[in-house]
Amino acid sequence: MIFDPITVCNLDLQNRFVRSATQEFMAEEDGTPTGRLGDLYEELARNEVGLIITGYSYVLPGGQSDALQQGIYDDRFIEPYRKITERVHRYKSKIVLQVVHGGRQANISAEFPVPIAPSQVKNGHSSVVPREMTEEEILEMIEAFTKAAVRAKKAGFDGVQLHCAHGFLLSNFISPYTNTRADRWGGSVENRSRIITEIVRRIKEEAGPEFPIMVKLNATDGFRSGTAKAGLGLNAPECVEIAKLLEKAGVCAIEVSGGISEAGGVTIRTAINSPAKEAYFKNYSKMIKAAVGIPVILVGGIRSLSVMQCLIESGCADFISMSRSFISEPDLVPKLKSGKSSKARCVSCNLCFDPEGIRCNFEFD
Repeated sequence: MIFDPITVCNLDLQNRFVRSATQEFMAEEDGTPTGRLGDLYEELARNEVGLIITGYSYVLPGGQSDALQQGIYDDRFIEPYRKITERVHRYKSKIVLQVVHGGRQANISAEFPVPIAPSQVKNGHSSVVPREMTEEEILEMIEAFTKAAVRAKKAGFDGVQLHCAHGFLLSNFISPYTNTRADRWGGSVENRSRIITEIVRRIKEEAGPEFPIMVKLNATDGFRSGTAKAGLGLNAPECVEIAKLLEKAGVCAIEVSGGISEAGGVTIRTAINSPAKEAYFKNYSKMIKAAVGIPVILVGGIRSLSVMQCLIESGCADFISMSRSFISEPDLVPKLKSGKSSKARCVSCNLCFDPEGIRCNFEFD
């Protein structure tokens, strides 16, 4: 089943494997995509990854949250990205551009000394207090995401994924912890989700109703029970309701993830050394999949073929998404398909997040 062709978001995929978005540290300082990114994505395509989701690409200059992060805030990026999509499309893989704004986790610089967010809630990880966005800024942000999607389409991408997870701007809006607004952008689940549903509406108007829009969704902020912030973040019933709103708006697939930086060690867990530790967001994805009719993609420490098959057969997910495993083994899919391997060799050490460019830096025997 996992190796069989399948259609999602009007895209014919060769299998159910997804390369989850990862910051690659391979763009120019201004966000221009490079040939190194093309090398990376083409290698994944050559090795039969059904759907490739790029590293997060920021939609406005002030939305950058990491060094050498790729951007999509200007038309000059269209041609460099087109060179990349053409390389991927030599093979059967599809490629989607993930778009983002850093929000309260954006970099601070002389030009952008204070990050923006839905509300003025101190970042417990960095101790930075963001500035609350005005109504006008929210509307401008919606247009920035829309223009980014149009650029992605012109560059040959097969769709976009809105990054609504991991403490970046769109996940700041959906979380009651980081969104304490009392206007139409805060309060109820519907209001907190409004910026996303409005982005989806505008993309459909400008890029066409058939252009695939996916979402990477925070199912939880990740605060541990018993801590002071445990009851302040996203909860399971709310993430299910948000998923329903996204489906109604026209999102065609949801990738389930979780965690923000100040919760610590939630998103990218280490020491995934047994099947029991794999797929650590599966309970959330199963609830969401039961509530929506669109495909659900699951990410989070998935390593073993047996676990992958079980996740699909048990109704936890429709697609298996991996990041670190593909950094360690770009050829993992053919290895699993041929029976050469039954699991990824990745030991979840996180040494691959190399500021000179992602790579597996673990020394295997």
